[in-house]
Amino acid sequence: MLKIGQFTDTFLPIVDGVGRVVQAYSETLCKMGHQVTVVAPMYDTGFQGGFPFQLVEYVGSSVPGMKQYKVGEAVLDAHYRHRIRMIDLDLIHAHSPFTAGSEALRLASVRKLPLVATFHSKYYDDFLKATRSESIAKVGVKLVVNFYNRCDEVWAVGKNTADVLREYGYEGEIQVMPNGATLRTVSPGDVEQVNLRWNLGMDPLILFVGQMDWKKNILTVLEACAEMKKAGTQYRLLLAGQGMDMNAIGQKIHDLNIQDRAEQIGHITDASLLDALYARANLFAFPSLYDAAPMVVREAAVMGTPSVMVRNSTAAEIIRHGENGLLCDNDPKDLARVMTEALKEPEKLSLIGETARETIPVPWEKVLETAVERYERLIALGKEGKLKDKRKRVL
Repeated sequence: MLKIGQFTDTFLPIVDGVGRVVQAYSETLCKMGHQVTVVAPMYDTGFQGGFPFQLVEYVGSSVPGMKQYKVGEAVLDAHYRHRIRMIDLDLIHAHSPFTAGSEALRLASVRKLPLVATFHSKYYDDFLKATRSESIAKVGVKLVVNFYNRCDEVWAVGKNTADVLREYGYEGEIQVMPNGATLRTVSPGDVEQVNLRWNLGMDPLILFVGQMDWKKNILTVLEACAEMKKAGTQYRLLLAGQGMDMNAIGQKIHDLNIQDRAEQIGHITDASLLDALYARANLFAFPSLYDAAPMVVREAAVMGTPSVMVRNSTAAEIIRHGENGLLCDNDPKDLARVMTEALKEPEKLSLIGETARETIPVPWEKVLETAVERYERLIALGKEGKLKDKRKRVL
């Protein structure tokens, strides 16, 4: 039995992509007989029972402009320090280079434990949006690279994602460890509830799930849908999620005069309802240029729903046009064209969705079998004193 620490800056009840990956890692490792401790900022002071893993939280503060996220210095939280001292670990796995990553690095250094870190996101884009300064964003990226340089092994969620980290300046070895998916089914009754709740009738449904943040290229989806309405194409668009740009997105829906076709439905916490939305959708529109290996595309594929994504984007690495998904240019008119043509051939679109179901989702159990092998290798190297001392590296 391995004793693994999973360190993350986002976790339940926040269910962004990274938080969901950590949840899946932790639950699957526990099913495999391992002991998992999740370390994260405190998001909810309510009852935290019911997990198969141990959750150790530290006091966090909201990020300005992004109230759904928390940051904090774990080492300053006396209660956290007391709890973490009592927990034995064989290896630490960091899913963020920021405050949780800093604590993972500190703990790995103090206890002389192997440290694995996964690169999930295009952090330069986040820095640039937050600061509106290219020079500050570049400094931020240097700090990110410095973090990964100090880890014993670095993973990326896809080949294209690994390429991004190399573009940032990281020169070490990178292991590609793709995200998995939970294979499941949905009941016809739940799908019918989606029809009734949002009065969909027989209209084709285009679905978006993710942060309500312009960085997700949501404007392209809205403008494409406006083009489709002008052309007389029948459809409904539902956007599920929350985020800093919710109000602006709502205003843009009105400005484009598609309020009779498009609706923001907020953050969906009910997993069965979300599955039913995926299953009811004819198309999953996700033209994000920001995302690396989006969980939502895999979840849509589990339900047999094909995604339409931007050609050559990092997120579209798993899509083969016309086979298991659809690709478009990063242009609203081209997205409108691709979606309109797809909706005209529902039988063909259904076959593409079936191929997506067969080729895109990889069970988490299979992903974690490989992860455990790498964990065990690093633990063995650490015990033999064969890991290089990377902890003292600086910029």
